[in-house]
Amino acid sequence: MSQDQNHPQSTKAQVTQAAQIGLPQSALRRRLIEALILVFCVGVIGLGTYALAFRAELDQAAERAGADLALSSDRLRAGLERYRELSVILADHPIIMDLVTARAAPPAGLQAATSQLLQAMADQTGSHSMMVVTRSGQVLAATDRFAAPKGVTPAIQRAMNGALGSAHFVDDQGQRRFVYAAPVFLKGAGAQGAILVHVDLETIEWGWPVDPFAVYFTDASDVIFVSNRTELILAGGGDKAFPAQSKQVIAGHDVWTMTAGPYIPPRVLHIERPLPIVDMTAELLFDLRPVMNLAALQAGIVAAIALAFGAFVVLATERRRTLFDANTRLEARVAERTQDLEQLNRDLKRAQADLVQAGKLSALGEMSAGISHELNQPLMAIRSYSENAQLFLERQNPDKAAKNLDHIADLARRMGRIIKNLRAFARQENEAISDVDLSAVVDAALDMTMGKISGAGVTLHWQPEPNMMVRGGEVRLQQVVINLISNAVDAMAQSPEKHIFIALGASPVSGPDTPDMLRLSLRDTGSGIADPDKMFEPFYTTKDVGTAQGMGLGLSISYGLIQSFSGSIRGRNISQGGAEFIIDLPRAKTHT
Repeated sequence: MSQDQNHPQSTKAQVTQAAQIGLPQSALRRRLIEALILVFCVGVIGLGTYALAFRAELDQAAERAGADLALSSDRLRAGLERYRELSVILADHPIIMDLVTARAAPPAGLQAATSQLLQAMADQTGSHSMMVVTRSGQVLAATDRFAAPKGVTPAIQRAMNGALGSAHFVDDQGQRRFVYAAPVFLKGAGAQGAILVHVDLETIEWGWPVDPFAVYFTDASDVIFVSNRTELILAGGGDKAFPAQSKQVIAGHDVWTMTAGPYIPPRVLHIERPLPIVDMTAELLFDLRPVMNLAALQAGIVAAIALAFGAFVVLATERRRTLFDANTRLEARVAERTQDLEQLNRDLKRAQADLVQAGKLSALGEMSAGISHELNQPLMAIRSYSENAQLFLERQNPDKAAKNLDHIADLARRMGRIIKNLRAFARQENEAISDVDLSAVVDAALDMTMGKISGAGVTLHWQPEPNMMVRGGEVRLQQVVINLISNAVDAMAQSPEKHIFIALGASPVSGPDTPDMLRLSLRDTGSGIADPDKMFEPFYTTKDVGTAQGMGLGLSISYGLIQSFSGSIRGRNISQGGAEFIIDLPRAKTHT
């Protein structure tokens, strides 16, 4: 072959060699750009998911923090309430009234008898000190010293105007005091004196449980006067107590970033509520580290899924590009071949089209499980019993304190059984069925819901019946009754007449071919049932979605529980207005 004939082949070889040399560099640069774009997109998705998850978790944290702050506020209010009542009761004591009447020239021994009375009451109630003063501020009797501290003047002035006065101050020993001043009225002369009951706030704080959050109460001067954190006491509120503080409003919530010592988290949710009854403002710092960790976990999961999907897309695109380049090179090599090779080339193109297909990605579903039930009533009862037990222990009455502790243990076991039954129902588990007193079930349910019934202004019509023994589970039947009572109270929120009628008796469905049944009926005067055909369906509710009682699972669960006892439950609207639920249960054989 001549030199001229070899020249075109030499030129093609040089072009092919140059292309092979330049291709890896451009491919590396392209892959680097694609990787940077993928990382950037994954970062944006992760940050966006973190922001959304943080806001959602922040709303739930605000609800929990609000409940904790309300509990702490009630704890302070309850701790001071007994001293307030003590001052009012002592103001009407005959000895104190006699002393105020004869303030200029008291009979012999009257002043000493009054001081002894005050000392005895102070010892029994845990008060720091007590004293009786006149309108002019003269101390007639006292437990320790016959001189009124400077901080009690506003309380005395209010008492002299005929109202119960209160004040808080720091005494000359540096101790924080809260004082109640109850007026002592004389016939035809109005308030002529006052009984002062001093409370050492440290004794109230000492009985508080150890809470994971910081709660404090500031007065009108923005000074922290009461707190469960010793380092915050008597510090200035706001920036004065928490240096290097920055405030943000995120989704309507106050988020603080600050440096306030080793026991205060660096980033917290701040909430507050006024307490006019003690002239203070309650504030709480809720640790946001669990919220941020959970939001970061969710963001990491979404980012990992996005990264996996992006990597799949990049690999699929690279494979497609590789196949396309290989096919292009193959087409260049066989361009001058025979018709058979061209036909083969077309077959290869069709094979390449079949190989390059887009992958499908399964959508990530979210499963939310968590049924919130009415456990607040036993918790409040536990708190009340614990406070009563503490009071009885202070009064040297261990028997009554032990009874209160027994009540607390019973309520804790009852709550454990409720949670166990809820889990058993969710997992289709069955607990042993026994003979249950239906009247006792209703009484127990009313004990746990009476606070809600009374708070809503509802009139209860209920008369227990003897020998109402049925087959079922006591706790689960209580759960059904509590749910029906709670729904009835909620349904009557806007009703002018609020009544609940509960009745027990024999069921008319009993007969020769059916088991002997007992009937429990509960009727209200509320707005009725919007859609009776759907009321037992899961997640059907007419309440606001997102509230603690708006999940729509109560009636569905109640329906399943009654069915598990071989009973029946149904609801209907009544012509007089309101709704009625009827439960028929098998009568216990031993009480036929």
